[in-house]
Amino acid sequence: MTLKTVLNDAHRALGAKMVDFGGWDMPIHYGSQIDEHHLVRTDAGMFDVSHMTVVDLRGDQTRAFLRHLVANSVDKLQKPGKALYTAMLNPQGGVIDDLIIYFLAEDFFRLVVNAATREKDLAWINEQARAFGVQVSERSDFAMIAVQGPSARERVLGLLREEDRARIGKLGKFVAGDAQLADGTPLFVARTGYTGEDGFEIVVPQDRAVALWDALLGAGVKAAGLGARDTLRLEAGMNLYGQDMDDSVSPYEAALAWTVALDEGADSKPRAFIGRDVLEAQKAGGAPRQMIGLVMDDKGVLRHGQKVLTALGDGEILSGTFSPTLGKAIAFARVPAGEIPLGSAGNVRVDIRGKEVPVRVVKFPFVRDGVSLVPAE
Repeated sequence: MTLKTVLNDAHRALGAKMVDFGGWDMPIHYGSQIDEHHLVRTDAGMFDVSHMTVVDLRGDQTRAFLRHLVANSVDKLQKPGKALYTAMLNPQGGVIDDLIIYFLAEDFFRLVVNAATREKDLAWINEQARAFGVQVSERSDFAMIAVQGPSARERVLGLLREEDRARIGKLGKFVAGDAQLADGTPLFVARTGYTGEDGFEIVVPQDRAVALWDALLGAGVKAAGLGARDTLRLEAGMNLYGQDMDDSVSPYEAALAWTVALDEGADSKPRAFIGRDVLEAQKAGGAPRQMIGLVMDDKGVLRHGQKVLTALGDGEILSGTFSPTLGKAIAFARVPAGEIPLGSAGNVRVDIRGKEVPVRVVKFPFVRDGVSLVPAE
């Protein structure tokens, strides 16, 4: 049975084109995916991300548990509200899921995990938590709305009660705090997002989600669908689980080395997180594959699964799309490890319906703060 978020009727009332997304009935766009993309880059758009899973962890050993569970170091989280992006690995070093951890108290951490991986994530987290006596609670009573864009924070702050506005307005990036709407609705407001723009991701009780959505519409924030969310996140150089990484891909093979902390534990010994030995071996000897960014100056679109040809061997396109900001096709690709020079179209080619089309290798993100980072051809 297809799942629906509490905002499903609100999407349909706005004329959304609905699609199946990982078993959820979700809006792909409300008329024009490209218009919604540009809206977020220039003003403010909002996304229903209530299909994401909020998981609360409680117990005296929660920090010790997370030291074991994830590849990044939760010891970076010392101030309540601070957030950390990380990956949860299997013993083979593959990514079970990427997630955000919020530190709320020494005995209380909050996770936000992907919708499509909900069941396997919860099973894995519960299995690992038993030895630490940590209580794992899925918060199905919450909905979540992401408000993103240069004007996003200002629009949200205007809806908060006056005594919360200054404090929430001063939140640093990757920090969260509790607040209330003017009518008293409690919110968990995080300065995080998946678009490369500033903004907030707001966790709200399900029974108040429609009211918040309507209030945001009234404040001039327009709805945006999953189509724009995908082009925005790819321009911003952000991975999509299941397409750019999965259980068979290590963080080093997914350009996520920055999310790995091979640090010491509380006993001054190497922190024994799941998959560490594999990552240590890959760091020492090199991972067998790497993820690179591509831009195609010819007309056409780069799509998932297309063969990528390099001097090091063949790979494939992971995420690929037409970039509305650049006006060109961009993509992530996974190819054999080794040195591949940036630029110089022709060193790397993509097989598009039997034709080898030259592409340029570029650093990502492709776009930051609405501005292209891709060198001119």
